[in-house]
Amino acid sequence: MALFSAKKTCMDLEIHEQPEILEKIIKEYVSDDGTINFDMPNDIKKVVLVASGSSYHCARFGADLFGKIANVSARAIYSSEYLLKPKAPDEVDILYIFITQSGETSDTLRAANRAKQMGMKIACITNNEKSSISKVADYMVKCFAGTEKSIAATKSFTAQLLCATLIAFKYAQMNNIDITERIKNIKTLPQVVKETFELNKKVKILANMLKKEKHFIITADGISYAMAKEAALKIQETSYLYVTAIILGEFMHGHMALLNNKMPLVYISASGVSYSAAKNLEKIKKDYNPPIYIIGRSHERITPNFNIAVENDDDILKMFSNAIIVQMLALEIAKKLGKNVDKPKGLVKVVKEN
Repeated sequence: MALFSAKKTCMDLEIHEQPEILEKIIKEYVSDDGTINFDMPNDIKKVVLVASGSSYHCARFGADLFGKIANVSARAIYSSEYLLKPKAPDEVDILYIFITQSGETSDTLRAANRAKQMGMKIACITNNEKSSISKVADYMVKCFAGTEKSIAATKSFTAQLLCATLIAFKYAQMNNIDITERIKNIKTLPQVVKETFELNKKVKILANMLKKEKHFIITADGISYAMAKEAALKIQETSYLYVTAIILGEFMHGHMALLNNKMPLVYISASGVSYSAAKNLEKIKKDYNPPIYIIGRSHERITPNFNIAVENDDDILKMFSNAIIVQMLALEIAKKLGKNVDKPKGLVKVVKEN
């Protein structure tokens, strides 16, 4: 097997473009006084986010964030699953948000057209303001990621995450919820990403541990589950390893029998390991004794085999930091296995930028 070139890959370069892109989004959409300055409908009680692939993981994160930050009920649906639903949500107080980097993702576009035909209010997050999805949408938030050449979504993913976060912030402000501290913190996001890059040596150590594994489990709880799903996808599409993502609480209901195969478990957390999660991890350690690797802050009851995290108290900033760690980890595992991270076999990408 030929080793992958030591030359910087597109994926590597695009990972390192992220601080500049995130800063541009913040400057574009967050006023000096903290107001989020794009339009969204104000008579909304529920949000449905629809997307595929990495964009779905952004939607899943966004759905959790709407409830956490803005007190708005929200759910995420895969585009393909939305199209199969005999009855889609159609209340008058619903906002549909469609997320697609290119604005041309076929099942997401078909889903948007279905919602449009139902007379629903439609917003989109996209990288291309002249795309097909933007012509369907009533409201658009552009993510300014630029052209992404690597198959694996990196800079487009975090750009979408930030746009989804700012929409949630917008609705928090509309609902008279004080998010002054959240706005102040989000403005530091580019610097937090740069600090995360400094963890690359630790990321390489973890990559060395995981490259030897044919299978492993990635778990999380709550809002971090979106990042577990993204981590599994990134490693699958760049290294072709069989990686499963599952909510830790659900993993305890029979799925943990997989650990009889002596595979490691990765736990991802933005707000630290909760008491209940620590108890579950303790039980897993006692019953199966797998290697446990934690991305994010650990817990005093847990002694992981390896822990990697940026020190920060804001859970949203930690989510972004974990996203960068996951991207670097997928890149390093693939490079160590000699894979072409920019052009994984059998995968193609629709790339459009205005």
